[in-house]
Amino acid sequence: MEHRKRPQRDIIITRDNRELIMEGPVPPDALARCTMHPKLDAFRRPAEQHEALVEIAGLTEGRILIAREGKQIVGYVTFHYPDELERWSEGGMLDLIELGAIEVANDYRSYGIAKRLIALAFAEEQLENMIVYTTEYYWHWDLEGTGLNVWDYRQMMEKLMKSAGMIWYATDDPEISSHPANCLMVRIGKEVPLASIEQFDRVRFRNRYMY
Repeated sequence: MEHRKRPQRDIIITRDNRELIMEGPVPPDALARCTMHPKLDAFRRPAEQHEALVEIAGLTEGRILIAREGKQIVGYVTFHYPDELERWSEGGMLDLIELGAIEVANDYRSYGIAKRLIALAFAEEQLENMIVYTTEYYWHWDLEGTGLNVWDYRQMMEKLMKSAGMIWYATDDPEISSHPANCLMVRIGKEVPLASIEQFDRVRFRNRYMY
C-alpha cells in the first residue's frame, strides 16, 4: 500500500505579530525536538501525548500535522490505522485510515488552526487512495471550554470535516448509535477501488438488514 507523505507548510501571522507554523506530515525525529503546550491535555497528559504523537509519526501509515509557535506544539491532527480493538479494523483494510485526535490549545482556537491542518493533510492528493473516516463522540468534546451545547458543537465539527470533503455516513456501530449527536464522517478518495468501498460498507453494518 502506498502511503503518500508529501510535506506541507502554512504560516499564520497573528494580530499581535506572532508567527504560527502549520506543517506535516512531521517525521518522528522532528516531533521529538518539539515541546507540547501545557493545555494540550484533552486526551492524556501533555508529555504522554507527545510520546504518542512521536510513536504515530513513526508508523508506516501514521501522519501527524502540527501547529507550533517556535518549538512548542499548540495544535495537532493525527491519522493512523484503526485500533485493533475497534470494529473498523475488522475488515483488514490497508486503505482505511482514521482521522483520530484533533486538539488545539485554548489560547489558539481563534485562528482556524484545525481547518488549516486538515486541509494540509489532504493537499496534493496525499489521501486520494484512502478511505478516511472519523468517529465523533460527544463525550470527547470540550463543551465546557467552548461554551457550546452538544448540538452546536456537533454542527461545528461537521462543518470542519466537510471543509475536507468528509460527509456523514450511517452505521450500526453501538457507540455511535448510543447518542444522536455522535456521528461517523467519511471521505472516499477518488482512487479507492470499488472492492474497498464495499468492504467498508460491510464493516459499517454488522446487521445486514440495515445496509
